[in-house]
Amino acid sequence: MAEPMIAISSWSLHRALGVKYLNSPANDVADAFEEAWGPAKVDLLDLPAAFRENGIDRMEIVHFHMRSRDPAYLAELKASLKDSGVRLQTLLIDAGDIADPATRERDIAWIGAWIDAAAALGADQARVTGGRQARTREALDLAVDGLRRLSARGREQGVRIITENWQELTATPEAIHALLDGVGDDLGLIADFGNFNEATKYEDLASVMPRATETHAKASFRAPGVLDTDDYGRCLDIAAQAGLADGPHTLIYSSEDADEWAGLKIERDFVLERLAGRQGKAA
Repeated sequence: MAEPMIAISSWSLHRALGVKYLNSPANDVADAFEEAWGPAKVDLLDLPAAFRENGIDRMEIVHFHMRSRDPAYLAELKASLKDSGVRLQTLLIDAGDIADPATRERDIAWIGAWIDAAAALGADQARVTGGRQARTREALDLAVDGLRRLSARGREQGVRIITENWQELTATPEAIHALLDGVGDDLGLIADFGNFNEATKYEDLASVMPRATETHAKASFRAPGVLDTDDYGRCLDIAAQAGLADGPHTLIYSSEDADEWAGLKIERDFVLERLAGRQGKAA
């Protein structure tokens, strides 16, 4: 019985990485950074080796953890991934608003450049958000158009474009379904356990999970080192019931406890135990 596919996002190690690079559609520059989470304890180029040492062979990278899109830097990062035997599952493009009529053309061009970077790195996917606009028909139409254009750009380079239930426009399952229906099979979906309204969280996850291509398996901790197993287990069960028992499941760690690797190990062990149990029942 094969284990579920497990990845970790660089966001889960943002305190270890420390710095945030300031590249954005309105500030498309390389190298500028701030110590958003304190001085760096590890460089992104060294992170794939740390993943391998911790038994993880899939990685997601948030764009603002990368120094630049310079070809030499991309080649160095790609070599680090290859040498460590770590697969770049997704480049997470966190900025840009494809539904803002005032800036969308600029933002689509900027996002496209990051999709090109994902291709240069050999990434399987690039995540593009629906945007920060209020949920109107007009905003959804603009987002569909932008995602179609960016999906075509990714397809030409072998990078699948995916979106996520994140930010204002895609905060409801109805909006997610509208984007997926509008774009079609070219568009994949990350279902994030922590991004829907708490009051309807499980119902909303159950609505979109059958269309998801991976999860962001974000856990809540009741206290440092104390996982909310009821919530996490229920989210994983929803994923398994929708056909995603095998994943990929990308671990997202955001607890107040600064020991990120310890928290990720707790999450990973629970995911493997919970889903192995479900596989056993299915068998």
